[in-house]
Amino acid sequence: MVNKKGKILIVDDNEDILFALHFLLEPYVEKVKVTTLPSRIEYFMKQLQPDVILLDMNFQRDAMNGEEGFGYLEHILSIDPQAIVVFMTAYADTEKAVRAIKAGATDFVSKPWEKEKLLATLSSAINLSRSHKEIIRLKEEVSALKADENNINFIGNSPAIQHIKDTIYKLSDTDANILILGENGTGKDLIAHMLKQYSKRCNAPYISIDVGSIPEQLFESELFGYEKGAFTDARKAKPGRMEIASGGTLFLDEIGNLSMPMQAKLLTAIEKKQITRLGSLEPINIDVRLICATNANIAQLISEGAFRQDLLYRINTIELHVPPLRERGEDILLLADYFLTLYNRKYRKDIQGITREAKNKLLKYLWPGNVRELQHMLERAVILSENRLLRANDFLFSGINSKEKPQEDLNLENMEKKTIKRAIELSEGNLNRAADLLGITRFSLYRKIEKLGL
Repeated sequence: MVNKKGKILIVDDNEDILFALHFLLEPYVEKVKVTTLPSRIEYFMKQLQPDVILLDMNFQRDAMNGEEGFGYLEHILSIDPQAIVVFMTAYADTEKAVRAIKAGATDFVSKPWEKEKLLATLSSAINLSRSHKEIIRLKEEVSALKADENNINFIGNSPAIQHIKDTIYKLSDTDANILILGENGTGKDLIAHMLKQYSKRCNAPYISIDVGSIPEQLFESELFGYEKGAFTDARKAKPGRMEIASGGTLFLDEIGNLSMPMQAKLLTAIEKKQITRLGSLEPINIDVRLICATNANIAQLISEGAFRQDLLYRINTIELHVPPLRERGEDILLLADYFLTLYNRKYRKDIQGITREAKNKLLKYLWPGNVRELQHMLERAVILSENRLLRANDFLFSGINSKEKPQEDLNLENMEKKTIKRAIELSEGNLNRAADLLGITRFSLYRKIEKLGL
C-alpha cells in the first residue's frame, strides 16, 4: 500500500490533461484538486493550502511563449512567497526553464510527461514544501517560547507577587527610579522588563548592563562612551550605554558590585543628567529612567563603606523586594506546571502532569537557586522522564535544602561555614557559581571566606 503524502493543486486549461493527472496522482497523494480557471487559484490556495501547485504555462489557444504562466506565478508568489510552483508546458526549452526558475518556480516538467519522472519531481517538491513549513513552524515556536519565557513573573498568586504587579501598574505613569532587591534567580531582570513594558517609555530604548560582568577598567567607557583616540584601541568614537538609552530606560543589574569611584561618577551623571565621553570635554545631555537591581544587602554595604548612601537615595525612589521562591507557597506549583507545558512543547513530549508526591517534594525544597533553579529542574525532568507523569524521583536534590531536614547544630557561624563550604563543593570550586547558590555577590563571599577563616 502506497503511503500518500502531500496536497497538490493542478491548473490547466485542458480538461483531458486534468483528468489524466488526477487519475495518475490520486493513489500517491493525500488530496488532488484541479481547475481550468486560473482565477480560482487564490481560492484553492486558501481552502486547500496545497504543498505544490502544478501550473500550466499557456492558457490561450495557440499560445507558446508562457507569458500567462509567468503572470500567474507572480500572482501566486505575491500571495505566498514560500509557495512551491512546478511549471508544465508542451513547449519546453532551456531558456524558458532558466527563466522559470529565476522567476520563482521550483521545477519544470514537459508534456507529455514520463510517469516516474513526474512522480519524482512532485515528491521532491512536496518534501521541499513540508521542509519550508516545518522551518516556519519551528521559528514561530521558538518565538512563542521566548515570549513565554519572558512572562515568568506574571505567574504567581502569592501576596508578595501580587503586590509587585500592583506596584508596577501604579508606576506606569511615572519616571521614578526603581531599585529591585532580591536573591539571585528570583527574576529581577524580568521585573525590570515589566517596568519598562508598563511605562511611558515602553517604545523607547531599553539598555541593560550586568555590572558584575564588566571589568572595572572598562566600565566607564561602556557607560559613558569614548572618542576616537581616547585610548590605544579606540579606533573610532563609540557612544556609551547611557547615551544610547537616552529617552528610554537603563537597567543596571547587580549594582552592588559597582566600585566606589564608579559610584561617584554614576551619581554625578544622574544628578547633572549629563555624561562626558572618555577623551572629550563636551558634556552630552541625557534623559534616562534608571532601574537598578542587586542581590546584595545594601544597608550592610553602606555600613561597611562599600556603597554610597547618596547614590542609594538617587536610585531607590521606589524599592521592590522580590521574595525568594521558598516564600511563595503554591506559586512553586504554578511555575512548575508552566515550565512543564513550556518544555513539553520545546522537546515534543506529552507528559500530562506531576504526581502529588512530586508536588510535595517540590514544596518542601528550599530552592536556593529560586525560579531559575526550578526552571532548570523542570527542563531536565521533562527531557529525561519516560513516564506519563513526572514523579518524585524525577527531581534530584542535594538534600541540604529540604524543609524537613533536622538542624543538629543551630550555631549561626557554624551553619554559615557549613553552607558556604557546601556551596563551594557543589560549585566544584567556582566561587561565582557558589555565590549564586548562596544568593550573595562574589565580593560578599570573598569577605565571608576571609572572616570565617575558610
